[in-house]
Amino acid sequence: MTHPPGERDLPLIVSDHEVATDDGALFTRVWQPIAAPGETAAGTGAAILLFHDSLGCVELWRDFPAQLATATGRAVVAYDRLGFGRSALHPGRLPVSFVTDEATIIVPQLLAGLRHVLPLDEFVAGGHSVGGGMAVATAAHLSARCRALITVSAQSFVEDRTRDGLHAARGAFQQPGQIDRLARYHGAKAPWVLAAWLDTWLDAGFAGWTLDALLPRVLAPALVLHGDADEFGSVRHPERIAAGTGGPSRMVVLEGGGHMPHREQPARVLDEITRFLGA
Repeated sequence: MTHPPGERDLPLIVSDHEVATDDGALFTRVWQPIAAPGETAAGTGAAILLFHDSLGCVELWRDFPAQLATATGRAVVAYDRLGFGRSALHPGRLPVSFVTDEATIIVPQLLAGLRHVLPLDEFVAGGHSVGGGMAVATAAHLSARCRALITVSAQSFVEDRTRDGLHAARGAFQQPGQIDRLARYHGAKAPWVLAAWLDTWLDAGFAGWTLDALLPRVLAPALVLHGDADEFGSVRHPERIAAGTGGPSRMVVLEGGGHMPHREQPARVLDEITRFLGA
């Protein structure tokens, strides 16, 4: 059991785990609320499973999972996808189907591998950016187990604004030292991580990708958060997600919010999620 720096003073048990999959081990971290003095229970409600963005990993969530666990009173699980952070190398190039593959191939193995840590027969799927798309796919594929869906800055199709943001990012990463910053979190995998993001989303074969076929299969209530100044996607994305799900949905457009609202406006994001899960 480990307690990452800055989390020892929180009423949480924080533990790291290595979960085996057919393609390699996944680094996973779990934040579990503990009962305060005089209380008999903590961590009630389905755990929240977090999916990171295209350059992300557990460490790049920073203190958001701890804040989320504390605010909601629920366990929070975050993991590094294959090829990212402390997880095993990805076996190759990301296929066009990688968003759905995460839900249908990886997530069932992850949930099974964590059974000794906490019960995950029911869960809340939450994700940021492309991780939001993976949360949608998971809520659709495991609809009998998913109790709620939360997306933050999720893309639902390949928009010109998204591609423009990617071209700008490619230029920025050509500047000295930028790939080194990425390597602080992904080590020698950093070039693969960057290529997996840029080359996949800018590939002509990915241009027609959407979440449209998955959305009607999402039966759980959905909270769809998106900043109105998101450099990687307009409000057409949350509109499409909220309108397309098969269950009830609530769209919240965060005024002045960019692509990282959980860092830019953490109090607002946590308040929206807490109220949504408590409803």
